[in-house]
Amino acid sequence: MRHPEYQYLDLMEQVLEKGDKRVDRTGVGTRSLFGAMLRFDLSDGTAPILTTKRVYWKTAIKEMLWFLTGGTNIQPLLRDNVRIWSDWPLATYRSETGEEISQEDFEQRILEDDAFATRWGELGPVYGKQWRRWMGADGQEHDQITGLIKSLRETPASRRMLFHGWNVAELSEMALPPCHMVYQYHVTSDGRLNCLLFQRSVDLLLGMPFNCVGASALQLMLAQQAGLRPGELVWVGGDVHLYLNHLDQAREQMAREPRPLPQISLTRHPENIDSYKISDFSVEGYDPHPPIAAEVAV
Repeated sequence: MRHPEYQYLDLMEQVLEKGDKRVDRTGVGTRSLFGAMLRFDLSDGTAPILTTKRVYWKTAIKEMLWFLTGGTNIQPLLRDNVRIWSDWPLATYRSETGEEISQEDFEQRILEDDAFATRWGELGPVYGKQWRRWMGADGQEHDQITGLIKSLRETPASRRMLFHGWNVAELSEMALPPCHMVYQYHVTSDGRLNCLLFQRSVDLLLGMPFNCVGASALQLMLAQQAGLRPGELVWVGGDVHLYLNHLDQAREQMAREPRPLPQISLTRHPENIDSYKISDFSVEGYDPHPPIAAEVAV
């Protein structure tokens, strides 16, 4: 059987060879393809954590746990040593104040000064806000995650088990509109939980590997809370792209041979979806190639 990671490497090759070269929102430029699908089987405990470069899986899961809190400020992330969201508020701070502060100093101020964090660490109504506190037109908040778990338990044959973050009314207030925007779930007759993740915009080198780890972790948590077993993760990409300053890194990664995917499991059964911690996740057998550094396009 062909290693499942080749799906990702083949997609990277397609983007490099056939991608439309375009100027994008960031000004960096991309090679872009429209429409892609990858499938990963989680039923045997396998985790789609790429091995052709090191993926910092704890960071990806910490981000997912932060989404589930409904939080929208980077201070809790920084306290957990997660820095992947700092670029956007830092760019806003520099633009509005004219101060050429370093990222390290900016993050330190966020950590040490609550008032500064409240003013400059806020990302707007991004993922967690929409997942846990979607504001309806009538002023009522909707917790999509709680509703999903209820449906998984009570109406597992439903075709309406999903949540999403594309709240049109609040897009302009977000530091970044949701890229991984729709998660739909499906329960098989023998009790396996499948997930289809639709990602409208895909930074193939940096973003997609993190998103697969986060989605897998969420799938494990939801399955456990609903008394199900993990099944298949189906990843669907819309605008799948490589930034022009990522092309050499992509070629370097494509030249590497995939290694066996690791195993992921939960070490305890928390009472609810809000009680999970990073220590509840165990990843074994992860032996990746070295990391590949690349700049985030903001």
